[in-house]
Amino acid sequence: MTEDLTRIAEALERMSPPPRPAPDFDASTAFVWRTDPEGLVPVPDVDRQDLDLLLGIDGAKRTLLANTLQFARGHAANNALLWGARGMGKSSLVKAVHARAVAENLPLVLVEIAREDLASVGRLLSLLAAAPDKRFVLFSDDLSFSHDDTQYKSLKAVLDGGISGRPSNVILYATSNRRHLMPRDMIENERSSAIHPAEAVEEKVSLSDRFGLWLGFHPCDQDQFLSMIDGYCAAYGLRIAADDLRAQAIEWQATRGSRSGRVAWQFFTDLAGRHGIAL
Repeated sequence: MTEDLTRIAEALERMSPPPRPAPDFDASTAFVWRTDPEGLVPVPDVDRQDLDLLLGIDGAKRTLLANTLQFARGHAANNALLWGARGMGKSSLVKAVHARAVAENLPLVLVEIAREDLASVGRLLSLLAAAPDKRFVLFSDDLSFSHDDTQYKSLKAVLDGGISGRPSNVILYATSNRRHLMPRDMIENERSSAIHPAEAVEEKVSLSDRFGLWLGFHPCDQDQFLSMIDGYCAAYGLRIAADDLRAQAIEWQATRGSRSGRVAWQFFTDLAGRHGIAL
């Protein structure tokens, strides 16, 4: 009997290994949460742009930077949802304000978690709570949910905190193309098909209401598009005749069929390469 119990105990231990120890948060200012195997992976070099190069989103920049700095300094701050048009700098802004806080020697750590890993967020929060000398921005990029998706319930736990409460040293920033984190046609479908339509919609739509800050990002017009490119040229010292630059930029955006900060940067990357400039 004793040998059987020992074998069972060993099997259970193999199935449920002890939790991994908390990482050395001084090793990096940014980490990615992985679930297979579970743990935080340091990111030595974050792919990001300087805050001053993010043009056309001045209001969102001021608001998110102020919120981030006050949180990094140990003060109260809101969770933030950055929503709106593709390519207008939502995720770039999150990474840029984090870099600004780090440049001011504030103990702010960026932790990215994928939407599909939200079910494990409770264990991640336990790790972050165990490092009270650090402040953590939990970052979920390109967030959205389908009608049968239950991951949003895990996100509610981060925003509301449940009985134990969200750790005071953790804040959540999320980006999405959708203000309510779900497609409009799905909302209408819930309203038309549910037995209690209002309750069915409220369950999912109310998730976005739990973010204290809503920052909207909207498509840019041609003047804003060209001013972004002018800003990139000035920052990198690329000199080109204004009329020639304008003609090339307009042709580029016409072939892409859209204008955005991302398209402006892609054009500038091509232009810089042709002029022998490394980015």
